Amino acid sequence: MESFRYNPRIRAMRPSASMALMAKAREMQRTDPSVIGLAAGEPDFPTPDRICMEAIRAMSEGYTHYTPGPGLPELRQAIRDKLARDNDIHCETEDILVTPGGKNAIFLAVNALLNPGDEVILLDPSWVSYEPIVLSAGGVPVHVRLDWQASYRVTREALEAAVSPRTRLLIVNYPNNPTGRVLTPAEADVLESFLLDNPQVALLSDEVYEKILFDGNVTVSMASRERVRERVITVNGFSKCAAMTGWRLGYLAADKRFMEPIYKLHQHSASCVSGFVQRAAVVALDCQQEMEEMRRIYQERRDLFVSELNEIPGVHCESPAGAFYAWAIFDYPGLDSNGICTYLMDHAGVVGMPGSEYGELRASSMRFSFANATEDMVRAGERIKSALLELPR
Repeated sequence: MESFRYNPRIRAMRPSASMALMAKAREMQRTDPSVIGLAAGEPDFPTPDRICMEAIRAMSEGYTHYTPGPGLPELRQAIRDKLARDNDIHCETEDILVTPGGKNAIFLAVNALLNPGDEVILLDPSWVSYEPIVLSAGGVPVHVRLDWQASYRVTREALEAAVSPRTRLLIVNYPNNPTGRVLTPAEADVLESFLLDNPQVALLSDEVYEKILFDGNVTVSMASRERVRERVITVNGFSKCAAMTGWRLGYLAADKRFMEPIYKLHQHSASCVSGFVQRAAVVALDCQQEMEEMRRIYQERRDLFVSELNEIPGVHCESPAGAFYAWAIFDYPGLDSNGICTYLMDHAGVVGMPGSEYGELRASSMRFSFANATEDMVRAGERIKSALLELPR
């Protein structure tokens, strides 16, 4: 096998740091059950009973065979209604594709749209899988390093410095993983004017955390902007909002000219999504009360944990407007993001994600998930504080 030539695009990818650190936390917990894993974006809530019971009912009714490739008509209609009601996105059911996870929806869109050498603008800090997915399509990631001291605000100047005649796609993610920022109307104006002035560029909007918003914050769906709607691909899913990570169910909405190649790739990869899972998803879209209760508890955990972090000298953590991550900046000379991450694993028994994995190279930073039990968040805050107070500044 030594002479076998592997796909160079795949060889160029880095492994998923989040999956590696999740595995590291589990390994540490086998010998020390008190270790607290805050690396995973994994809701600790059970999937609501109504959703599970519908899946069981659907299985008993025979929804265990192939389904229509784009998705069950009743689910696509429910998604269409949801997009119009919640996001001011108006589309036809034919513009919606149900996929095995939101990550798969992003993979399909990027690989269907890009030609080798096409450039994709990524706004850092950005989710760890965007760059590998772009590389899988032969694309070229172009990183726009937003400034943490300016609250990672999107500016026209930053976008113009990154765009070129080869730019084909801009990926945005709000509420943002890892920072918890939302897209403001002013920043949406910036994105809209940028797209209007660069007609060769499409925009992929990853909105998987849209139901997890705090303090009355709202975020803008770019496909609600009429002048650029046809150039926006909206991706969403059920993992975060309904605690359905293991169900692997997402969707995208896009104009027909984008949908044709995306669906063609879907046909030759996943074929379809399990029927009983889709039936359950129809019910999930109606579980607003359950989603709100989870959101309320996330906000309580956020307040507890962020408050504890900000009491530590040398730590600054903006209270996130959405998602379930605390993004902390550390001022400890000689320790970069990886150094802080390793120190807290070794001295606090808390496993988080180093900010460098999200493209934050100008500040020592970490992402901590607060989608964990409240008592774990309290213990994690106390442990981090105790460990860092031992560090000289």
